[in-house]
Amino acid sequence: MTVTAAEANDLSWLRGQRVLVAGGRVSGQATIEPLVALGASVTVADSTLDFADRCAELGADTTVTTSSIEEDRDSITRFALVVTSPGFRPDAPILAAAAGHGIPIWGDVELSWRVDHSGLYGPPRKWLVVTGTNGKTTTTSMLASILEAAGLAGRACGNIGLPVLAALTETSPRVEYLAVELSSFQLHWAPSVRPDAGVVLNVAEDHLDWHGGMAAYAEAKARALSGKVAVVGLDDAIAAELGAAAEADIVAGFRLGVPARGELGVAEGNLVDNAFGDAVQLAEAADIDPPGPAGVMDALAAAALARAVGLGADAVRAGLTAHKVGPHRGAVVGDVGSVRYVDDSKATNPHAARPSILAHDRVVWVAGGLLKGASVDALVTEVRSRLAGVVLLGRDAGDIEQALSRHAPEVPVVRVVTGDDAKVSENHSSSTRVIRLPSGSDADAVMTAVVREAATMASPGSAVVLAPAAASLDMFDSYGHRGDSFAAAVGALSGPPGSANKAGIAE
Repeated sequence: MTVTAAEANDLSWLRGQRVLVAGGRVSGQATIEPLVALGASVTVADSTLDFADRCAELGADTTVTTSSIEEDRDSITRFALVVTSPGFRPDAPILAAAAGHGIPIWGDVELSWRVDHSGLYGPPRKWLVVTGTNGKTTTTSMLASILEAAGLAGRACGNIGLPVLAALTETSPRVEYLAVELSSFQLHWAPSVRPDAGVVLNVAEDHLDWHGGMAAYAEAKARALSGKVAVVGLDDAIAAELGAAAEADIVAGFRLGVPARGELGVAEGNLVDNAFGDAVQLAEAADIDPPGPAGVMDALAAAALARAVGLGADAVRAGLTAHKVGPHRGAVVGDVGSVRYVDDSKATNPHAARPSILAHDRVVWVAGGLLKGASVDALVTEVRSRLAGVVLLGRDAGDIEQALSRHAPEVPVVRVVTGDDAKVSENHSSSTRVIRLPSGSDADAVMTAVVREAATMASPGSAVVLAPAAASLDMFDSYGHRGDSFAAAVGALSGPPGSANKAGIAE
């Protein structure tokens, strides 16, 4: 029997049913009120009960620990549906138990889509979905700026910070256009989403530990292309392949070069739409923030989504011109002794770190954290001629160190560790200088030592670039905390390059 879209989005069956929400933090909390409004009885499961009071205020009946369900896996049969936060992997015990008993599992974005199309909050919105390994947040912010310039009630939401469900409940004014940033995790758990227009910016190694491999990661990204209009970055081989296989009514691409028919691109210094118009000039490349190829590519993607739903060139131009890049995305945080210090803490994978390093002729690279299964060998090979030195920190610093040893042995490397890291003396290269801080040193103390070491390696006219190529959560609360820590350490520097005091003991 064929199920129509209306039947699939009819959520009346949830009335009187018990629903388990896996994850009691921001995205999980956002699911409670609509589930209660649909008549469901909600139980929230989280690793701790720290969020129990807030979940109860929102209407949850109970909050339990995930371990309590994992210990009694048959208890999952009490629930008709599990709604999961994106951080839970498919093989998480609580989800494996649900799958084993045939209980449907929806992500918070899947629930958002179904709620929006159920009519609970009025007519469905227009969904403009942005995904890719890098550039998602910048592109989504640019798109929101274009929507604002067009005088439309739009909202940036999803992975950018505001849950989609929270955007759906806004009434002053009612949101009509959703600029939705979606991670591969969110897309994995959202098979029903069919956006009015969706873009895959690029696809590079990232989150392979979560997805189990590159094919599954790319497959998740491709779900953004399942709606009416699919847009892909043509200068990225994998994204272009996903576009060629997309079954959307319209498939368009964007590139840094002159656009062919069906593409957006750059001609004579202007962003040009040759897909939703006939060589329509949209904006000057020189007016795009952030400057450089990566920023222009993000602007083309945002413009493509806006043009796909009928927005005019004037709105696109005004929105892109008004947009200013957010913090931790290539922001200059200081100039000390003719050395520029750049915070690109948002560069949480090797693909994202690449443009930040290549933007400067001579770089002291600050890197390290959680690589999430990604390899840095290709990045090191490409940027080695620009490296004046590298300072490493974080759990997977050893992997980056080994790549440098293989592909850039002439580049000086410093690794900052604490006395708590018993394995570092075994794992570091013989040519690496190790700075060991006292046991118990916090992340900010490590970053202070890192910046001091970077300052000693820098020369006038060079740049010290925090482009970690790795996630932050091994040491810091977030990439924002990491970037703020870097900026604070830069602010504490004094004197010309080379004058900073050494921190710790060199081995």
